[in-house]
Amino acid sequence: MSDPTFWNDQDRAKTISQEATLLKTEVEGHEALANKAADLMDFLEMAMEEGDTSLTEEIEKQYEELEKEIEKREILLLLSGEYDNCNAILTFHAGAGGTEAQDWTQMLIRMYTRWAEQNGYRIIMMDMQPGDEAGVKSAMFTIEGDHAYGYLKSEKGVHRLVRISPFDAAARRHTSFTAVDVMPELPDDMDIDINMEEVRVDYFRASGAGGQHVNKTSSAVRMTHLPTGIVAQCQNERSQVQNREMCMKYLRAKLFELEQEKQAQLKAEIGGTHQAIEWGSQIRSYVFHPYNLVKDHRTGVETSNTQAVMDGDLEQFIEGYLQQEKDKKLAKQDL
Repeated sequence: MSDPTFWNDQDRAKTISQEATLLKTEVEGHEALANKAADLMDFLEMAMEEGDTSLTEEIEKQYEELEKEIEKREILLLLSGEYDNCNAILTFHAGAGGTEAQDWTQMLIRMYTRWAEQNGYRIIMMDMQPGDEAGVKSAMFTIEGDHAYGYLKSEKGVHRLVRISPFDAAARRHTSFTAVDVMPELPDDMDIDINMEEVRVDYFRASGAGGQHVNKTSSAVRMTHLPTGIVAQCQNERSQVQNREMCMKYLRAKLFELEQEKQAQLKAEIGGTHQAIEWGSQIRSYVFHPYNLVKDHRTGVETSNTQAVMDGDLEQFIEGYLQQEKDKKLAKQDL
């Protein structure tokens, strides 16, 4: 980076700068953690030499904080995928069940929004289609920040809710489903070929409550990739140019995902076994009646504290998934 010709190639320079920043953050984080541990050891030794038991509570508090930071860094070590450091694009689609399913979709959106806020991520809403009576039919937003996709890739799949429906006058138990899709927002220098002659672009006025400009001009954009049928829609930005840019980001991510799935399926067929790649596979159940339980069907991780989960406490599920993926990789290496 100190080379005078470094910035002659802007794209290459940007990529290297981002990599350097990431590495610097990792090294500084490790050094800060090591220094904290050393300081705590010195504090403990001083207290023991002086026989000062009044410091016990403060030492225990600092130890617990250090332990939590170590656990977070251990999880970071599991995020070794090529696109784990990218921003995440999340889409939500309510399943069959009308208002009940649409309300469940809105609850999930709140859950991920709370998780993002608690972890210092930025949320950019791209599209939101409200339900007929309550809730949300579909939505799409981006979560920006370090390793957003790495953490949230575990959330892709169908989420199942079992509860007494507040929309049922007979107070019967209902089961609802919402599909959550998670994709990395690809770097700008990622080569994804999109032939714009195969993309139909429609402009229209945004629906629903908006700002001063939202509903007055045809700023909303819908893109349809004709060969695959993929539809991207964005209406939350102020200008048509911004909405078009967000649509393109979604199209690039979705086409990349489709190509990855094709390659994975081809590898499975060559290997002599066929594993269906099902975007709609049920991954987690949230039971609010007749008991409280959230269970991940892939990892077996479960908790009875349903309220904490709905308030964004997803760490145990994310960590469980990442650890399972790591174990699978190690098992393949052993073979």
